Amino acid sequence: MCASHPFPAPGSKADLEEGAALTPRFGADGLITCVTTEAETGELLMVAHMNAQALAKTLETGEAWYWSRSRGELWHKGATSGQIQTVVEMRVDCDQDALWLKVKVAGDGGCCHTGRQSCFYRKVESTEDGPRLALAEATYPTS
Repeated sequence: MCASHPFPAPGSKADLEEGAALTPRFGADGLITCVTTEAETGELLMVAHMNAQALAKTLETGEAWYWSRSRGELWHKGATSGQIQTVVEMRVDCDQDALWLKVKVAGDGGCCHTGRQSCFYRKVESTEDGPRLALAEATYPTS
């Protein structure tokens, strides 16, 4: 284990891909990408990042913690909005450099600071004038 975080250093390729130890591969910035979906519906809610402390607190509390790149601080999702994300399942990808959280969201069930359930409420459409954004039909404001 490294002094900067409670996780063992990644081992061999075989250990990463087939082993039982969680040995997350944080990037040079100290972060790992985390995709978060709603546990029952599978709807993509958000993509965020975790540092070792956020990952450790998520595992310890059963609630999602992230690293806010814009604020430069640890972020307990829902602490101010009431939209606490309770982790139902956590997965790691084959080379342990990305995480997937399946969560139940408290409060109004929303996730996005815009008041929508998902941060992915717009789709990219191709037009003669180039790509443009349009509201996706499946995502509605929660308030």
